[in-house]
Amino acid sequence: MTNSPYFSDVGGLPPQTQTLSSKAVFTTAYAVIPKTVMSDIVTSVLPHWEGTRAWIISRPLSGFAETFAQYIMEVTPGGGSVKPEPDIRAEAGIFVVEGNGTISYDGKDHALRTGSFAYLPAGAKWTFRNDSDAPIRFHWIRKAFKVVEGLEPPPAIFTHEDECVMHAMPDTDGKWATTRFIDPADVRYDMHLNIVTFEPGAIIPFMETHIMEHGLYVLEGKAVYRLNQDWVEVEAGDYMWLRSFCPQACYAGGPGRFRYLLYKDVNRHPDLL
Repeated sequence: MTNSPYFSDVGGLPPQTQTLSSKAVFTTAYAVIPKTVMSDIVTSVLPHWEGTRAWIISRPLSGFAETFAQYIMEVTPGGGSVKPEPDIRAEAGIFVVEGNGTISYDGKDHALRTGSFAYLPAGAKWTFRNDSDAPIRFHWIRKAFKVVEGLEPPPAIFTHEDECVMHAMPDTDGKWATTRFIDPADVRYDMHLNIVTFEPGAIIPFMETHIMEHGLYVLEGKAVYRLNQDWVEVEAGDYMWLRSFCPQACYAGGPGRFRYLLYKDVNRHPDLL
């Protein structure tokens, strides 16, 4: 395990003595991909990336994620890419869970460290490299940007969790809070990536049921999550995908904080089929 405050201990392979019981589940409403599933043998290598492997934990698929793909990326020292994104329609949200690296964008280098966030607009020319002496691990959200006529495209963002305010949810005494990397009032953006924090004993006190699709990666702690009609125990390193309108709630029993990285699609009309 690393010293990162966020879970980043992916890889390896269970021993032959390991039992097959698992909380991994795939339904039409939600999926749970536990950390025990993210072994060495399920990684992908990607074109134009050197010294890199990826765990692809969501992708657009009938009956599954509809709006986004999510990767856990691991780039070794000297690795990276001068052509990271193959799709001109794709915007990127990047959150670093361990290590150091550099994104070059618009003629400027942006240093990344554990806790850094970057948003790169669709069509942006950017590169990524790891010039450090240790691997860097980060989440990479890829989404096809939904252009709106008369609305200017969103600018890039480079920030860090330490530079962002943690906003307490109303009437929770600060026990349930959200750190927002993108201004929720800025309608130019059609996706958000947030960190949600629950203190021990905090809850989502109603069954959220809404249009927004979610990807939730547990960064710290453990909790029980209500997904549709099921209660599922999750812990740091587990991943949940929730389809639009999947009922959801949470109870963070402790003993420590429960935190997750949350993707959601926002600020656009739904497509009419």
